[in-house]
Amino acid sequence: MSLSDKAPSISFEFFPPKSEKAAAALLDTTAALAELSPKYMTVTYGAGGSTQDGTVDTLKRMMEHDIPLAAHLTFINSRKEELKAYTDGLWDMGVRHIIALRGDMPSDGDVNWPLETDDDYFQYTSDFVEGLKSWNDFEISVGCYPEKHPDAPSMDADLKALKLKCDAGADRAITQFFFDNDVFYRFVDECAAAGINTPLCPGLLPIHDFKSMCKFAKRCQAQVPDWLHERFGAVENAEEAEKIATDLLVMQAQDLAKNGVEHMHFYTLNKSAITAEACEALGYKAKAA
Repeated sequence: MSLSDKAPSISFEFFPPKSEKAAAALLDTTAALAELSPKYMTVTYGAGGSTQDGTVDTLKRMMEHDIPLAAHLTFINSRKEELKAYTDGLWDMGVRHIIALRGDMPSDGDVNWPLETDDDYFQYTSDFVEGLKSWNDFEISVGCYPEKHPDAPSMDADLKALKLKCDAGADRAITQFFFDNDVFYRFVDECAAAGINTPLCPGLLPIHDFKSMCKFAKRCQAQVPDWLHERFGAVENAEEAEKIATDLLVMQAQDLAKNGVEHMHFYTLNKSAITAEACEALGYKAKAA
């Protein structure tokens, strides 16, 4: 990977707030981060459409910032006709970018996916991407997993699935979070060897609560390096933890930029401070008043 003097473009992910207090806080967060002129901002979508209304409401509130918006969307357990109607609504409200995902398998285990003989449902994310592109001229991002998707039988199988998504029309693939950049660099090489030419965008996670992050990482099967446990193991207060988290994200982002990464996606967790520090370290500044 060649070095680059050009600052990478950036984007931010948010999730729908669960209360009016959280909604007000999110508006402050999006306003602060919108000042950094991201390429786009995204809003997540709950499994099985559980936050469908929340996604749309949040997108509407964020439109005041005049930043391109992307809506996450999962297809599992949703009929094609329902997804078509929902995406038509997104298009009509001005959303031109979808983060296309399978979604989590139901916890009750009642669904055995794919449903090979059911034409009312998409079977694979690649089918979903193809369908979305046929309905409207959406920009499409998909997910990818430098350490393998938890449900994939092998890394080779996961790379084959990613290639299918990319060949179906995905404009980029955004990674699951990672903390060791060598994991990402190795993944880039693996994708190239697999014939995947779609841009790969690292997804970066600011650590706001180390214990909660570790629980989440375990569910995602994302590795938390021993050195990271050591760094947070001796932390005595919240201020010290935030300082460590900020320094780590800044160093991670700067190293990726140094190694030619052209775009970074930040999983903000609806907070701005640590993410803003990392972006400012890349050369981004808030707009002048």
